[in-house]
Amino acid sequence: MVILGSGPNRIGQGIEFDYACVQASFALRELGVKSVMVNCNPETVSTDYDTSDKLYFEPLTFNDVLPIIEREKPRGVIVQFGGQTPLKLALALKKAGAPIIGTDPNDIDRAENRKLFNEIIEKLKLKQPEGATATNVDEAVAVAERIGYPVLVRPSYVLGGRAMEIVYDQNGLEFYMKYAVKASPEHPVLVDRFLKSATEIDVDALSDGSDVYVAGIMEHIEEAGIHSGDSSCVLPPHSLPENVVKEIERQTIMLAKELNVIGLMNIQFAVQNGEIYILEVNPRASRTVPFVSKATGLSLARIATKVMLGHKLKDLVSLRGAIAPKQSPELNMGDCHAPSGLAMTKHYSVKTPVFPFNKFPGVDTILGPEMKSTGEVMGIAETFGEAFAKAQEAAGNKLPSHGSIFISIKDTDKEAIIPIAVSLIESGFNVVATRGTKMFLHEHGVPATGINKLLEGPPHIVDALKNKKIQLVINTTAGRPSIGDSYSIRRTALERGVPYFTTIEGAKAAAESVKIVKRNAGAINIKPIQKYNLDY
Repeated sequence: MVILGSGPNRIGQGIEFDYACVQASFALRELGVKSVMVNCNPETVSTDYDTSDKLYFEPLTFNDVLPIIEREKPRGVIVQFGGQTPLKLALALKKAGAPIIGTDPNDIDRAENRKLFNEIIEKLKLKQPEGATATNVDEAVAVAERIGYPVLVRPSYVLGGRAMEIVYDQNGLEFYMKYAVKASPEHPVLVDRFLKSATEIDVDALSDGSDVYVAGIMEHIEEAGIHSGDSSCVLPPHSLPENVVKEIERQTIMLAKELNVIGLMNIQFAVQNGEIYILEVNPRASRTVPFVSKATGLSLARIATKVMLGHKLKDLVSLRGAIAPKQSPELNMGDCHAPSGLAMTKHYSVKTPVFPFNKFPGVDTILGPEMKSTGEVMGIAETFGEAFAKAQEAAGNKLPSHGSIFISIKDTDKEAIIPIAVSLIESGFNVVATRGTKMFLHEHGVPATGINKLLEGPPHIVDALKNKKIQLVINTTAGRPSIGDSYSIRRTALERGVPYFTTIEGAKAAAESVKIVKRNAGAINIKPIQKYNLDY
């Protein structure tokens, strides 16, 4: 079997996909099948001398990969573990005679091609944000005027949200189109209605063509609009209603069967006012596969590899008793709901991204739809608050147990900040805020001390951060002028090692975690991962 890797590590495509490729190689070894790895990154485990039976250190291009396949004459070629890079080669390799195993490249194209995917959504009577494709500026402007601003624009067939942006007016859209079409000239640009104040959901699932296993439903902590690779997420969901979780499972199973998925699949949903929207479907391993595998004790990539070789998913999963739903002695794959709730795991796992901002002087830490993180960490505990606190500390963002909290937020977040500020005060913190935020808090009975913005002169917030008078920063902004005005706050917090949150959802999770930290007098409970009843 030939396994196509992910190529050089870069933002949006890195070690998570290398993990999946390595697990595939290990699975093949268990089955007595010779593995041939094709990858070109010297810093990854997949290119270690003892990971696979044979390694081709070559670029992941059609002209480089096809001669290897012709030379090795494998039983099959695995393309779904290396991220978007090998996925883009699948259709061309199949046409050239390569024996692609797993999800058929034609079905992969149905998920990636906007027109074909729209037909699937309509057939299954599901919902997605209104939008269309555009190949030039005039088409993009026409779509945006029809669906209304703001719009989310992105090239197709890219990973990591490259060249993805939220655009608020026609001038911004015209400027973007000149840049985005260059980023992906062979594919049209997608223009979608941006869902405001929505909760984003990531789902990883396994399918053998008939049975579907929903391996993990992850609730993003940051709202939709922040790239999934940059958002912290929690498994199982900690705030979604049970009926929404069940419906997400149902839609996942429907999509997996419609796309004839063999192996792994990832779906990104958005939930807005109880309505579920499909954002995108990727018939491949996702960057969350290592996280879900670690959180549940089930090696998704190994199982997927065996499924692609013809093994039945039901038999493979039933070997792991901890994975089966406790309410059902016989595993019914079509109705499996356990991984999304606490029936399978009596603990919470939180994935938090790690950013390289301190390596790049002058870079803003504000998050958006284009991915910026270069890694991730995981916190695991019996409560969401403690798991989040562990993940934040592992990411270098250790939450304080006492001191002062600085708050400066955009107008649309002001109502939501009230319970957060109250919770922090109840935990013993003092609240410091800029003039507008302070006045709003006072009007709602929340005590806060005022402080100047940098442009208002001393005593201002940047000096307070430098003098270690602030222990936590909550700063949300909207619009280029506001983002520019508050840049120095976020940058100083980063340079001084002060934990900061730039979304209201992140601040809410932090307030919940601070309670745990305070209750434990700054200590965090530690125990071996094996104690969480995971079967490794």
